[in-house]
Amino acid sequence: MKLPHYELIAEKTLRVYEFTSEGPRGQIQKLIKFSETALKGYYNLAFGNKDLETGDIDDKVVSNNGDSEQVLATVVSAVYMFTEANNEAWVYATGSTNARTRLYRMGITKYIDEVKSDFYVFGQLQGEWEEFKIDVDYNAFLVRRK
Repeated sequence: MKLPHYELIAEKTLRVYEFTSEGPRGQIQKLIKFSETALKGYYNLAFGNKDLETGDIDDKVVSNNGDSEQVLATVVSAVYMFTEANNEAWVYATGSTNARTRLYRMGITKYIDEVKSDFYVFGQLQGEWEEFKIDVDYNAFLVRRK
């Protein structure tokens, strides 16, 4: 996808990415991590502000830096990079709150044609996975590179 996004700095493993959000609230360090789950080949996508003391992700804080679309585009860019290097990987994502999950769904919906040209996209509803449909309030998302 060709959306404006921030420059990513990736670890050698391509499992951890950093970038800086820039807006009215200043520069905010962000982290994206792909962690393998108990299911081989399935990775959890974690994203949020970088806690400068611990180096961990804080996925509860609300930045309100006026750049949410560019931030989400940057996360999507990391998914592209990660799945380019791990093309058999399934990436699982859900928001830390219902509002964030809804925001992710809205982002997928907005660019669904582009997303579906590059990824298999599924949504989880009541514990079951189905091919992603617009206007369904999914609990989580699962993607894999085509």
